[in-house]
Amino acid sequence: MQRSPRSIPIAFVVASIGIATYAGMDVSMKALSLSIGAYNAMLWRSAFTIIIAATLYSWRRPKWPENYVIRLHIWRGIVISIMAFLFFWGLKYLPVAEAIGLTFIAPLIALYLAAAILREQITGRSIGASVIGLIGASVIITGRLSGEYDEETSYGIAAILLSAVLYAYQLILQRQQAVLAEPIEIAFFHNCTVIFLFGCLSPFLAVVPAMSFVPLIALAAILGLISLLMMSWAYARAPANKLIPIEYTAFIWAAILGWLVFGETITLTTVLGTILIVSGCLVAAWGKSAPIEHVKSIST
Repeated sequence: MQRSPRSIPIAFVVASIGIATYAGMDVSMKALSLSIGAYNAMLWRSAFTIIIAATLYSWRRPKWPENYVIRLHIWRGIVISIMAFLFFWGLKYLPVAEAIGLTFIAPLIALYLAAAILREQITGRSIGASVIGLIGASVIITGRLSGEYDEETSYGIAAILLSAVLYAYQLILQRQQAVLAEPIEIAFFHNCTVIFLFGCLSPFLAVVPAMSFVPLIALAAILGLISLLMMSWAYARAPANKLIPIEYTAFIWAAILGWLVFGETITLTTVLGTILIVSGCLVAAWGKSAPIEHVKSIST
């Protein structure tokens, strides 16, 4: 897909909104995971999402994708299914902002995966932006982590760190998908894969939630779908190394929403770290993009 220089700033803004929307979904999913468990939260959210995504996809009457594109859709769906379950399970034991802070190893990992897999040229500005963002995240995490954890919290931290590694990889898959397929196609096949995988375990783990949870499940589904569509649109119009630093803004939204919904405190270190995160994103946004020689697909 050809992109103009003007499309990159727009993609940057769209991706930023997509990250904010995703943070809202995280908060909704934390509430659901605490109430009905991470598995059931994922299962029923995906059930709602697939209904919406299938309706939109069928309404567009798209051409059926090539087999190698379908394989890419399915592979990313598998990676995201494992990644999301680990994250939402771990989220039960940590504040939202702290959990997202721990995932900030992902953008730096993804930055170099973009060079290795997508053959994107990594500029000094991109590296500097990520380092500034990582320092900001480290400032916030240092101020939040006390070092006194029970066993469950330690398991939660381990799950979230593993999820972060998978998240870095799926960012690269997201870029590969975005240059091959439209956002609604990505959303449809992604959610088909997730609902199939989680549905296989439903005879053993599924519990029908009370009607009182339906609005929250629907909210999580809508927010997650909107975020997926926006991020897919953005990654089709800007290189991954340009958009990856935006991931750090998730902490800002997590801190605000965690405070509003769960009463999680916002400290001085959170404010200082947030300033650094925003600075890093501005450095990335204003830099000149490096050209992409080739984007590899799963077919290669």
